[in-house]
Amino acid sequence: MKDRMVQESIRLFAEKGFKETSIQEITDALNVTKGTFYYYFKNKEQLLMDIHLSYIENLLDKQKEILEDSKKTNKHKLHEMIYVLIHDIEREGLSARVFFREMRHLSEKNMAEIIEKREQFRLNIEKTLRDGVQAGEFRNDIPIDITALGILGMTNWSYFWFDPNGRATDREVSDIFLTIMLEGIEV
Repeated sequence: MKDRMVQESIRLFAEKGFKETSIQEITDALNVTKGTFYYYFKNKEQLLMDIHLSYIENLLDKQKEILEDSKKTNKHKLHEMIYVLIHDIEREGLSARVFFREMRHLSEKNMAEIIEKREQFRLNIEKTLRDGVQAGEFRNDIPIDITALGILGMTNWSYFWFDPNGRATDREVSDIFLTIMLEGIEV
């Protein structure tokens, strides 16, 4: 029941917004009582925090797997990290929308925890870029921190426009992003 409640809440938060969705709407959609809701969650914000933690921890786990593969070049690791972000948006579309759009409704303490995890993801990208510069795979004349933020800006906003049923797959979009990052758009 907890998983069903989370999934229904994700759907409602993505459609209506966190603030505009009531606990009553969540319980009505599942045909359960508010008591059932409070059995699993202290309040609506705890539910939102669970959604955020699940989303970012899943991304961090996937990123960790990529980073630990010593057979991959840094370029390949970067490509896989970009793909993971786009693929996760394809796979977890509504969760991604809630994650990126509704974080502002978390308490200061909860937001700090999520920001710390998001920062870890960014720092892991920076490490990959730094390692790639040292290995001669990437240019050394561009600030790594700004490059990492650019990568995240490109990928994170794709939740807003990426259509898994559109003209490009998640893999194709990640390939395009990597090409833009590594080769630019200049002829």
